[in-house]
Amino acid sequence: MALNSLLDTDRRWMLQAFREAERAFEENEVPVGAVVVKDGVLVGRGRNAVERLGDPTAHAEILATSAACETLGSKFLDGCTLYVTLEPCPMCAGALVLARLQRLVFGAFDEKFGAASTLYSIPQDPRLNHQVEIVSGIEAERSAELLQAFFRQRRHAPKQEPR
Repeated sequence: MALNSLLDTDRRWMLQAFREAERAFEENEVPVGAVVVKDGVLVGRGRNAVERLGDPTAHAEILATSAACETLGSKFLDGCTLYVTLEPCPMCAGALVLARLQRLVFGAFDEKFGAASTLYSIPQDPRLNHQVEIVSGIEAERSAELLQAFFRQRRHAPKQEPR
């Protein structure tokens, strides 16, 4: 596939992940969205649901990966690409390696938790039994702006009692 064609495809699918992030924002979740694609077909989607589910592992990548595994009837995501609006954290990066994901395409870099290139490079660590191809920075500005808007809104919101 030509480089421009692949870039166009990556942008198109990243916009689907961005829609999931917008839904997370509307649900008062940290706005991160993800989709898993195999052979040009969406096989899983997810958005952060940590608050809604009361589960610290309910990250967009984990939910999209689980949905894709269910759709495909396999614990492995051979030949799949995960598109996510924010660089995965260590938990999610590890899950992508365990799922044997082929490609990871992410938007914004995460300077506090990024484990695909910023702080660590778990998906490409040669000491692990599988490495994931990584493409970064696709729709990064748009993804970062949505995250900044969310946290700006959260800072100005009245404080709520913890659950």
